[in-house]
Amino acid sequence: MHDFIRTLYPLCRSITGDGVRRTLELIDERIALDVHEVPSGTRVFDWTVPKEWNIKDAYIKDSSGKRVVDFKRNNLHVVSYSVPVRRWISFAELKEHLFTLPEHPDWIPYRTSYYRESWGFCLSHRQFMALRDDEEYEVCIDSSLEDGHLTYGEHRLAGESDDEVLVSCHICHPSLCNDNLSGIAVAVALAERLRLLKRRYSYRFIFIPGTIGAIAWLAQNVERVHRIKHGLVLTCVGDGGPITYKRSRRGNAEIDRAFAHVLAHAQASSNIVDFTPYGYDERQYCSPGFNLPVGCLMRTPHGRFAEYHTSADDLDFVLPEALADTLTTCLFAFDVIENNRVYVNLNPKCEPQLGRRGLYRAVGGQSERAMEELAILWVLNLADGTHTLLDMAERSGLPFAVLKRAAKLLTEHELLGPLY
Repeated sequence: MHDFIRTLYPLCRSITGDGVRRTLELIDERIALDVHEVPSGTRVFDWTVPKEWNIKDAYIKDSSGKRVVDFKRNNLHVVSYSVPVRRWISFAELKEHLFTLPEHPDWIPYRTSYYRESWGFCLSHRQFMALRDDEEYEVCIDSSLEDGHLTYGEHRLAGESDDEVLVSCHICHPSLCNDNLSGIAVAVALAERLRLLKRRYSYRFIFIPGTIGAIAWLAQNVERVHRIKHGLVLTCVGDGGPITYKRSRRGNAEIDRAFAHVLAHAQASSNIVDFTPYGYDERQYCSPGFNLPVGCLMRTPHGRFAEYHTSADDLDFVLPEALADTLTTCLFAFDVIENNRVYVNLNPKCEPQLGRRGLYRAVGGQSERAMEELAILWVLNLADGTHTLLDMAERSGLPFAVLKRAAKLLTEHELLGPLY
């Protein structure tokens, strides 16, 4: 995953343009994508797909011809969606178009101007302080802002059912690793692993520009969003902070309960937060007209780490072990929703004689044995056709995986049968 982030890191992405297309091409080399293009000017609910932006080069040169700010050294140096400009300009006028972070003098900020035609440069405050106020500078932004397309990709894994699990991540940031690329890397790895498993649900992975991409996708899929039974937005999942899960608007959707259960039984600390209509694309999926059961998985939430939207969100900031922990958490949570079935006890009048069937002896290890035996009793007691395995896990306090094994064992001994 970290190597894939390294591959994607140099590309200049925005909400449209060739950087997005190249990113999707690299994802397609790992998992096959259906790529869709929505023309500029297309109405998507209350929004309009913007013009397509592309950039070849940008710089600020001093009077000697030296590039004091160079887009080719770091693509964060240009405000995303800057209109073309090439002229000489005084420092007094230039500084109105410059953005820095005085509190972090060596970091370059990330800024955008998607829906207002403007231009600007981002630079470290140390670079800014080296500029001379009595000098003129040549500014060049070799960009285009023309009718084109918004581009996004989809990867679908078919399951036994047409009901779907939606996994969404944004692909619209330039060289930012945690806030953008970590979500892509985990989503791709998740798809690769789920592809190897027998699946009850179908899985739809979408790689979209933030906000406008989710809105466009929803506008184009109004007739089939009813198939989405569970959903997850992946973002900021590679830093060293504890995992944070943000509940869906529903607050108690099965995906919310699955992640809460997995995190409660994990060894590491974690956080569960309630839904707010601010954040990433979960706020589009959870808008009242859709109210889909879509949560958001993060580590440190956006804006709560100093490196957020700066050049310090680089390859050193994302950690392979954090990416692996995020992936494992997703796989455990998806295992819960895949196996969260309702069972019925086929011998409901008093406990069956488990010893005669060798069930107590079928489990090994003293500490595991006590938990397994208790799980068998909980499953038998609550398998009345109304409780799911997750219901049982929440009530008993036992890990879902232990109850799943107990249900399998009881089914093999014809003491239990799945209703659905």
